[in-house]
Amino acid sequence: MYPLLSEDRARLAQLLRDVLDIATDHLDVLDHRPAWQPPVTPDLQFLPGKGGGTPEALSRFITDWAPAFSGSAGPRYLGFVTGGTTPASLAADWLTSVYDQNAGGSTGSSAAALERQTIAWLRELFGLSDVHTGVFVTGSTMSNVTGLAVAREWLGQQHDVSVSEEGVAALGSVTLLSGAPHSSIAKAASILGLGRASLRRLPLLPGNREAVDVTALTVELESLRGRPAIVVANAGTVDTVDFDDLEAIAALKERYNFWLHIDAAFGAFAALLPSHAHLRAGLDQGDSLSIDLHKWLNVPYDSAVLFTRRQDLQLKVFHNASPYLGMPALPDPDFMHLTPETSRRLRALTAWFSLAAYGREGHAEVVARNTALAEQLGDKIMGTPHLRLLAPVRLNVVCFTLADNPTTEKIQATAQAVAATGEAFITPTHYQGTPALRAAFSNWRTSQADMERAFTAISSATAPRDGSAPEPGV
Repeated sequence: MYPLLSEDRARLAQLLRDVLDIATDHLDVLDHRPAWQPPVTPDLQFLPGKGGGTPEALSRFITDWAPAFSGSAGPRYLGFVTGGTTPASLAADWLTSVYDQNAGGSTGSSAAALERQTIAWLRELFGLSDVHTGVFVTGSTMSNVTGLAVAREWLGQQHDVSVSEEGVAALGSVTLLSGAPHSSIAKAASILGLGRASLRRLPLLPGNREAVDVTALTVELESLRGRPAIVVANAGTVDTVDFDDLEAIAALKERYNFWLHIDAAFGAFAALLPSHAHLRAGLDQGDSLSIDLHKWLNVPYDSAVLFTRRQDLQLKVFHNASPYLGMPALPDPDFMHLTPETSRRLRALTAWFSLAAYGREGHAEVVARNTALAEQLGDKIMGTPHLRLLAPVRLNVVCFTLADNPTTEKIQATAQAVAATGEAFITPTHYQGTPALRAAFSNWRTSQADMERAFTAISSATAPRDGSAPEPGV
């Protein structure tokens, strides 16, 4: 054995204690750590020839890299939709590496069985029926890719061809319809050979809405004259968490031939709140659903699930045909036959731990608290003369802009100014043609005090100064 490996093995218990100390020190100050750090790159060095063992690697990491990591797992990181890591899921993440199970297959391990139990718990959490089977993937992008890959096979079935066997060229032109699709939908269309141009964006409802106009969707489906299509519906848009009328869209399947994929990356968590549960009505009627867990379930990156009604088509797409892997055993084929990956870590363990530790009530409390804080921030922005709320706060995202002539340059400068305070991190966007900012609440740590601190940073960074917008870094 290589000497440094042998030494590390002999001192493994101490090394793990050292890592525990580092982790504890970091988590003890996470609530106060700057939400954003300017990226830095230490002096580039050649790959070590000999190396220095784990103690030296730890030392170099703490010196060169750790200080420049942001507090993105902390309570005032409101950019994108970024959750944190619950104590239970953190413990599970460490154990995932300790046990190092390959969850792609079921031979010689119960890892796949644990994943199936976790999928069943999640199905119950989101109010889905048993007709849906699920798999873990890396994130909402890969969940959308996987769901649309199954939809692509369904399209082939409608044309009496097998895309998985004959290729996407056998389909001819493809129609992909959506109102306000997430950017990952176009990316998925590109990856799957459907083409970004196959995505047709439909009119939205009037007013401050990002929900598709179901009448316009009906007209578009009618114009296809029976040709099959894929419809991507939203259960929570990125900028304003708007929901398509899922029930009305699903009802159109009685008259038109289409696959309904629902992007519910974080909007599915509305099911945990009685006050918002109506938003998810119709979720169970999707042919495939994408739900992200490293957002509002607060498990570590990376973790998401894809649910579908057509595991048979999923199996056609992802079946890994090899004698040494064997044939898929029905009705519960190994996950290597259902996802893009063959070998895969036991990604389900972090979700299993967090669900086992806190149950429905614990996760519902996080969703309720985040939603209430988002509403309060929205109220504060409405009461601030130099800011303007662009849409109602429907769940956990606040979309707003500058009251006076918001330009892309001003918005970018404002986002940088807020980040430079270290107090909060928010992201720029464009909403209905207006340059805007968005603050997304999804961290289990976020408190009333954190929301107040974030608002103070936002208000200060956006306050007029001699009629000028804040400059980057100010």
